[in-house]
Amino acid sequence: MSDSPLRILIADDEPIIRLDLKNMLQDLGYDVVAEAGDGAKALELARSLRPDVVILDIKMPEMDGIDAARAITEEKIAPVLLLTAYSQLDLVTRARDAGVYSYLVKPFKQPDLMPQIEVAVARWDAFLKIEEQANDLEDRLETRKSVDRAKGILMDQYGLKEQEAFRRIQVQSMNTRKSMREIAEAIIIAHNV
Repeated sequence: MSDSPLRILIADDEPIIRLDLKNMLQDLGYDVVAEAGDGAKALELARSLRPDVVILDIKMPEMDGIDAARAITEEKIAPVLLLTAYSQLDLVTRARDAGVYSYLVKPFKQPDLMPQIEVAVARWDAFLKIEEQANDLEDRLETRKSVDRAKGILMDQYGLKEQEAFRRIQVQSMNTRKSMREIAEAIIIAHNV
């Protein structure tokens, strides 16, 4: 576990279950930052508090836990664990498709929680890093495409060799303190006008 306790949001429509879960989590050293009795309130709290982990029951009023989990996951707020009395295949499939990181069937015990939470957080962190790398690679690819296109335009317009066209873009980038992509896109726009 990390140095500072993980901040956890819990949601269950049964107050006694919430209380038991809260006590178990606090005994494990986690910080329960909020509680909710329905999925809509859980989603609202998740958006405002940005907890490290969200634990939801499936069957709740207003919005069920799976729909709340889908929104929390899509908005990249936190990993979601479902604690539920239901283990039917259709619910498990919905939970998987919603991006749920763990699925525990009630009745659960305190020793069941910590491994599920810690693995979910580790997987969530890995997911965010992979997504960041993918976005970075996509950005670099788009930059390369723009620079290649701009080089082609400069080569056609001024009879430059590829290296000379690249160097012009590079120098302009340094002189204006703009990225090579911005310079390349300006060349492309100017050419298309």
